[in-house]
Amino acid sequence: MFLEAVKRLDAGFAGLPAHELEAPGAQRLAEVLNATAERLHENYPYFHPLYAGQMLKPPHPVARLAYALAMWINPNNHALDGGRATSAMEKEAVAEIAAMFGWKDFLGHLCGGGTMANLEALWVSGQLQPGKKVLASEQAHYTHQRISGVLQVEFESVPVDPRGRMDIEALTKRLARGDIGTVVATMGTTATGSVDPLPEILALRGRYGFRVHADAAYGGYFTLAQNLGEHVKAAFARIAEVDSIVIDPHKHGLQPYGCGCVMFRDPSVGRLYKHDSPYTYFSSAELHLGEISLECSRPGAAAAALWATQKLLPLQPGGEFARGLERGREAALALHQYLLDSDGFVPAFPPELDIVVFAPKASSVTELSALSRKVFTEAAERGLHLALAELPVEFFAALDPNVQRDRATVTSLRSVLMKPEHLDWIDRIWELLQTAAAKSATSAAKPF
Repeated sequence: MFLEAVKRLDAGFAGLPAHELEAPGAQRLAEVLNATAERLHENYPYFHPLYAGQMLKPPHPVARLAYALAMWINPNNHALDGGRATSAMEKEAVAEIAAMFGWKDFLGHLCGGGTMANLEALWVSGQLQPGKKVLASEQAHYTHQRISGVLQVEFESVPVDPRGRMDIEALTKRLARGDIGTVVATMGTTATGSVDPLPEILALRGRYGFRVHADAAYGGYFTLAQNLGEHVKAAFARIAEVDSIVIDPHKHGLQPYGCGCVMFRDPSVGRLYKHDSPYTYFSSAELHLGEISLECSRPGAAAAALWATQKLLPLQPGGEFARGLERGREAALALHQYLLDSDGFVPAFPPELDIVVFAPKASSVTELSALSRKVFTEAAERGLHLALAELPVEFFAALDPNVQRDRATVTSLRSVLMKPEHLDWIDRIWELLQTAAAKSATSAAKPF
C-alpha cells in the first residue's frame, strides 16, 4: 500500500531527467536503523492502553504514512515556493478545524505545537491591546506566564474554584481594577481537564472590553463529543465567540509531534504579520502561509498528515473520530465510579473530559501524598503507567473530615484516558491499580 503510493508520487515527476540520488552511508542504513530501534526500547509504551499517564496518544496509521510519503519531497510550508501542494492541504485542513468551532471567515495556520500557537495568539493580543495585562487561571498551562515574559507583557494568575475552573468572582474583582487586555479561557486544563466557564467570561468581556483567547490545546476536539456534562457543553457552545483559539492536533487529533494550530476570528489581524524581506517569494501573488505566521520554516509533512487523517476521519459529531473521544470520556467516568465505590481511594471532582485525578486514602495529606508515589511506582512495575500531579487540597472535597490537612497540596495520581481502547481496558486498569495499592499499603505498614 505505502510503496504503491510512493510509486504514484514518483510518477508525478517522471518527466524530469534521470539522476542518481546519492545517500552517504547508505550501506550502513540497516545497521543504524536497528540500533535506533534498540534505543527506542528505552521509552515507556505510550501506544499501549496500559499507558494512562501523560497526554500521549499514538498517531493514526494514515497520519504516519502520509507524513512519511510527504518526506519523499520534504516540503516547507513557510511559502508556496517550498510547499505548493502541502500549503493548500494545510489551508483545507485548518478550515475543517475552524468549521468544527463554527468559523468560516477566519485566519489560521499550523505551527510547531501549543506553545508556539499560544505565543502567536498572545502576541496578536498584545499588538491590539498594547500595555495591558494577560490573565489566566492558576490551573492554566504554565506556558502562558512564560510566553508573557518572552513578549514582555505583564501576566497575572486568577484563582480557581474547587473543580479547577477559573473563579468568576475573583476574575470580576480583578477586571474591575482595569488594565486587562486578554483573558485566557482554558478549555481543558492539562492537570485535571477542567473547562473554564466561558459563557461567564464572555459576559464580562462585554463589560470590560478585553480579548478572549481560548486555549483549547488539549480539550478543543471535545466540541464534537455528545456525552459531555452540562457545564462543558455550555462552554463549547459559546467558543465561536472568542477572539482566538489554539488546538493541538498532536494531542487528540491523532497527529505526530509537532502539530499545533492557531486561529483568529478576525482575519484582518493578518496585517500585524506584514514584513518586507528582500529575498522572499515571487512565484505567486497569493497570500502564503509565511505572511501570516511568526514561524518561518514549517514541515509540509505535518499538513499532509493532518489532511489525510481528516479525509479518513471527518471532524463531525457522531462520526468515527468523535466516537473515539466519547469512548475516552466513558473510560474516565467508569474509572471515577470505581474510585467512588472503593474503600481505598478518594477521587477529586468528576472528570469533565477524559482525565481522572485521585489519591489513596490515608490519615493525613502528607501520608496520602507519600502513598500516591508508592502506588505510582508499584503500578509501573506491573505495567500500568500513571502520572503524578501536585494539586490543591480543596480539589479533594470528598476527603474524610478526620484526615489531617497538614499540607496545602496533595501529591495525587492522574490518569489520562485519551485512547479509545482505554474503555475496553478499564477493568484491567482497575485491577492493576488495586493490586498496586494493596502492595503499597502493605509496604507502608512495615516497620522501619
